[in-house]
This record gives sequence, structure tokens and C-alpha cells, in this order.
Amino acid sequence: MAKSTEMSGLPRTAAFPYNPGMIGIMSDSHDNLDAVRKAVRLFQDSGCDLIIHAGDFVAPFSAQVLGSAGCEVKAVFGNCDGEKHGLKTMFGPFGTIRKAPFVFAHEGKRIAVIHLDAPVGELVASGEYDLVVYGHTHRPDVRRAGSTLIVNPGETGGWVTKRSTVALYDPATGEASIHPL
Repeated sequence: MAKSTEMSGLPRTAAFPYNPGMIGIMSDSHDNLDAVRKAVRLFQDSGCDLIIHAGDFVAPFSAQVLGSAGCEVKAVFGNCDGEKHGLKTMFGPFGTIRKAPFVFAHEGKRIAVIHLDAPVGELVASGEYDLVVYGHTHRPDVRRAGSTLIVNPGETGGWVTKRSTVALYDPATGEASIHPL
């Protein structure tokens, strides 16, 4: 069982080893600020230098919490993100949010981020990506298709499944794992 200590009013978890260069992956936070704070703490404790959010923040204020992570954040809009201008403004100081697909390289890995699950097969079939991240289904999914790792972190918000989860991806090993909050 993970030991927890208090720091800055947030629980600090010692369950995951600190590994600089990790990527924190989340999606479907749906304005659950408590869950977003827990995700940020887990990502900080794990040594993440990048956070990926696969959409559905809902309101801009929920994205503001990610600014406290102390690392870059890259995100796509989800189908429930109506206030796109407000989200872009909020992201300005700490990251980038844009329409999917968001394609970029990080630590030598080619990454594609989308919200909806429909384009996953097409992105994988292209053979261009080491990692494809998606959300929308609220169901965790970590699987390999050829040389591409596919990751859906599940829902950070926990409103639909009553289970808040995120994923950690290690670019050095090319492996990912799902973590409850």
C-alpha cells in the first residue's frame, strides 16, 4: 500500500519511483478539480517532464490546475470542450492546446494525441507513431499494435465510471501503465 505524506495541502504518494523524463497522460477530467490536483501530484512525484491531456477539460478553469505541474502540457480539445478560446488563453503560460490530431516528437518518440477513438486505427496503420494517445471512451487501454503503443488513460474525472485513472509513459522503455488516483 502506498504511503502518503502531506505537502502543500495535497497528498504526496510514494508508490511510484521518481523517473525523470516520464510522461503523464490524462483525459476526460470534466471539471473534477480534486482529481486533476491528484493527477498533477502523481505526475510530479513520478518525475514527469511532460503532461499530455487527451481532451474534455470542459471549462477553462479546470485546465488552470495543470499550470502548477511545473512542466510543459500538450493537449487536444475534446467533444465537451466548448470554450476553446478560454482554454487556449488559459494554456498560454504553460503549454499548448489545439484541435486533434496533435502530432509532435518528445525524447525521440513520435507521438499523436487525439480525443475520439475512431481515428486510432488510421494513425496506427500509418506506422508513423511510437505512441498514440486517445480519450473519450472513459476506459483505460494500453496495448501494442505493431511498433505503436496505444494508450487511453481512462477518465481522470471519475464521473462516469466512478474510477479516476491516469497513465504514465516511459519514453526510455516505450512502456505505459495505468494508475488510479
